[in-house]
Amino acid sequence: MHDAIERADREGFTREPPKTLKGQIGFLIKQLGSAKAVAQEIGVTADSVNRYRRGARKHARADVASKIDDAVRARWQPQVRKRRQRQAATTGGITVETRARFGYTAPVGTTDDGRFRRLTVHLPPDYARRLFDARDAGASDQQMRKIIAEGFKEIYLQDGGARAMGLSDMEINDIDYLDLEY
Repeated sequence: MHDAIERADREGFTREPPKTLKGQIGFLIKQLGSAKAVAQEIGVTADSVNRYRRGARKHARADVASKIDDAVRARWQPQVRKRRQRQAATTGGITVETRARFGYTAPVGTTDDGRFRRLTVHLPPDYARRLFDARDAGASDQQMRKIIAEGFKEIYLQDGGARAMGLSDMEINDIDYLDLEY
């Protein structure tokens, strides 16, 4: 869930983050305050960070380059991220696309066996707000799944109160993939 929110945030960038190693390291030093802090973040020495910053090393190892890119993208355009999340939580809502096993508790005589389904459902802003609040509060993946499951139950299965009112609980298990868009 955290990864899906992060991917959705990255889709809203208005400018591309720095692509060169020197540019990325410069951005991280500005964000974190020192070469030592950047070194701790990406798992190298402060001397290596300074070499990257000066341009003495043009390329980092593949694993380090990946960590640098992730660190830059995680900190890139925080105001744009906040604005898009605020818009989703107040007016836009979120669209969830997933392929997962859904199971639910239903009245006797109906099928409640969990089965794989591929769903794309637009959830109202209330669910987006709850999801972002839960993530900001440090909620676990399971807790955030529960929020999405409640939204699927209300919007997809119960059609906003028009059908399947006997469903009491829904779970999302065995997620193949999950993408968010807002």
